[in-house]
Amino acid sequence: IGDVLRMEIDEAVEFFASMPAISYPLKLLRDVGLGYLTLGQPSPTLSGGEAQRIKLVTELTKVRDDVTRRGNKAPHTLYVLDEPTVGLHMADVDKLVRVLHRLVDGGHSVVVIEHDLDVIAEADWVIDLGPEGGVRGGGVVAETTPEGLIGCAASHTGAALKPVLARTGT
Repeated sequence: IGDVLRMEIDEAVEFFASMPAISYPLKLLRDVGLGYLTLGQPSPTLSGGEAQRIKLVTELTKVRDDVTRRGNKAPHTLYVLDEPTVGLHMADVDKLVRVLHRLVDGGHSVVVIEHDLDVIAEADWVIDLGPEGGVRGGGVVAETTPEGLIGCAASHTGAALKPVLARTGT
């Protein structure tokens, strides 16, 4: 048991490959960039972002096939994530974005509060708050698509997003 609890999630995915009920949530944990955690990691040692992504995986396991065990469509769910990419490597950000797209493709709504321009570029809709931070912020600068945001002269985010969209070909 001790050996298993010391396993990293990346290793456990392979170890439990023949047990889908165990390997599926482990794959999801890997998909959201948590493959480095150990199975026995105490929850108080997790960062806020790690805990948030574990909650996301918990939800994803509920909507695995978007059908409940009784064969009914799972209810629409609204997910609100506060800066889920904080501390993630770029490759893990890409994995997380793919997971978020899976939720949307499954008919769910995802609201992400985020500063990462690569994540903003993937959004269907952006509500840009500002124009600055603190007392000079808090107003709605723009409500549009990422492509529409780059045309908004008042948006600092739009100006920063322009080269990201050019790089991604969007």
